[in-house]
Amino acid sequence: MRPFLGAGFESKGAAMFLGTHSPRLDEKGRLVLPAKFRDGLAAGVVLTKGQDRSVIVWPAAEFSGYSQRLNDASRSDARVRAYLRLLFSGATDEVPDRQGRISLTPGLRDYAGLDRDVVVVGNGNTCEIWDSTAWSQYLAGQEDGFSDLSEEVIPGVI
Repeated sequence: MRPFLGAGFESKGAAMFLGTHSPRLDEKGRLVLPAKFRDGLAAGVVLTKGQDRSVIVWPAAEFSGYSQRLNDASRSDARVRAYLRLLFSGATDEVPDRQGRISLTPGLRDYAGLDRDVVVVGNGNTCEIWDSTAWSQYLAGQEDGFSDLSEEVIPGVI
């Protein structure tokens, strides 16, 4: 039986990505996905720009559902148009190879400042690829605030 909080825990058919992993990019910009994430990403991934200068790795089916919801947004709002342009113009899709590798485009590597040392962090139904130094700095700036949260951050949930 799989532990409830394992890095590749699956809930209702959807993969849940948990934990922090430290693979390295090779000289061709390829990344070996963490072993615990591979099953949830084997059918294909979409790589996109994330906030905070990271790369988001979406299971292809999850991204499809997300993009359908985005298409319902009003394109008369300039912020919506800008978000959609940036999200979709930098996105790429692929299927991990037999070794569990994916390729990050030069544009995505530049956007996130990725060189060799990276961190792959689980983020629920997606995972993120960060430059290892940027991730350490992000954590240092966020962890105290996380432990001190006393108000509702996500209405109805937290």
